[in-house]
Amino acid sequence: MEAPTGRELISREEVAHRVEELGREISAAHAGEELLVVGVLRGGAVFTADLIRQLWVPVHLDFVAVSSYGKGASSSGEVRLVKDVDERVEGRNVLLVEDIVDTGLTLRYLRQEFAARHPKDLRVCALLNKPSRRLATVQVEYVGFDIPDEFVVGYGLDYAGRYRNLPCIFALSPEVYQQK
Repeated sequence: MEAPTGRELISREEVAHRVEELGREISAAHAGEELLVVGVLRGGAVFTADLIRQLWVPVHLDFVAVSSYGKGASSSGEVRLVKDVDERVEGRNVLLVEDIVDTGLTLRYLRQEFAARHPKDLRVCALLNKPSRRLATVQVEYVGFDIPDEFVVGYGLDYAGRYRNLPCIFALSPEVYQQK
């Protein structure tokens, strides 16, 4: 496994423990109901897979893909839908699962997209929340960890397609992503 330059911010054990807690919280909130879980690709795939294994309510799984970063270290600010869900949203309890909420622009876009489809309930679960970078006001009902303004990789999150396979959340050293 390729080890990046930087430091471990959240251990594998801390991630696993918090995902388990989130699963209990979400299951309790939706007891007796079906839940359409929509993972946001690619970064959210690992978190989504682990989270649904902690849910004790009937789950349907789908994915969307959006683009706002490209190959850089910061958001372009322009969000576009690359892959839409295959499942019907109208009248259903929907849980959007994000890897990280940074500027909030992607989440604002997704909330608007899904709200327009008239779900019964629409909630968001994000593994990581970086409130210091917020450009758009967004609601996140379930948060794994609030983190400082650092570029993070691991557990599905990447830099230029690398480091997704790290089992922990790792703060990447600026010299790695600020290279010209």
